[in-house]
Amino acid sequence: MGVTLPTLTPLQETLWVTLCGRALDSRLPRPILGDRMAYEIIHKTGYDHRKLRWSAASAIDVAQRAKKLDEIAQQFIARHPDAIGIDLGAGLDTRALRIDPPPTADWYDVDFPEVVDARHRVIPERPHTHTIGADLTEPGWLEALPADRPAVIVADGVLPFLSQEEMITLLGRLTSHFPSGEIAFNVYTRFTVWAAKHYSGSQFLVPLFKSPGFDRLDPVRWNPRLTLIRHILLTREPEVEQFPTALRLWTRLSALSTTFSRLGTTVAHYRF
Repeated sequence: MGVTLPTLTPLQETLWVTLCGRALDSRLPRPILGDRMAYEIIHKTGYDHRKLRWSAASAIDVAQRAKKLDEIAQQFIARHPDAIGIDLGAGLDTRALRIDPPPTADWYDVDFPEVVDARHRVIPERPHTHTIGADLTEPGWLEALPADRPAVIVADGVLPFLSQEEMITLLGRLTSHFPSGEIAFNVYTRFTVWAAKHYSGSQFLVPLFKSPGFDRLDPVRWNPRLTLIRHILLTREPEVEQFPTALRLWTRLSALSTTFSRLGTTVAHYRF
């Protein structure tokens, strides 16, 4: 018998986009992320992923950016075993299970209360992993987190649903709460937002977009505590070797141009 989830709003239902991408990647002959639990969750809930019309290339894109965020969090916690890890708008992602932080670290998955309820129904509990049911744009939820430990903060597919002002405010709250840390997220440029609005598979997301798009350097301009460590162009990352032949050749061609590579999916990594 399938697991019944609480009723979700259209915004909360966007969690299926990244979940299905990771699930479909796990079924490929050469998966990038290999998140088998994502597929198990889809199976448990009976969600029909076909309505998203995901292609293998789209699933790989989601999986690769998730892997980059995993690596950033994992490397930070390796350097800071007592760190706080935070996944903003975690949806039904099982990042803490994938990166497996040591017991000296604490991991927090933050999302709307209804989504947190859904997480508890389909994702097994893990020691030192916590959930916070809150709207990211509301003040106060950070008070539940320690303020005296370094933090690594990731966000996957969340930022286009925040206005520029909401994003600036959120970054300000995060960098003010912790003494030091790193933040990483996939960048949504104006071109990325435009492309999403014209891609048939993401038309249902268009009414939910609030961001006009932002550049990798915009967060640095908005918040003087932030320094850009690296702008990760996925076209130039080692996972490209695992892509299906046609996609691999196209990606290698795209990688020859930095400008063209920045039009695709990228991950911005900052310290504060």
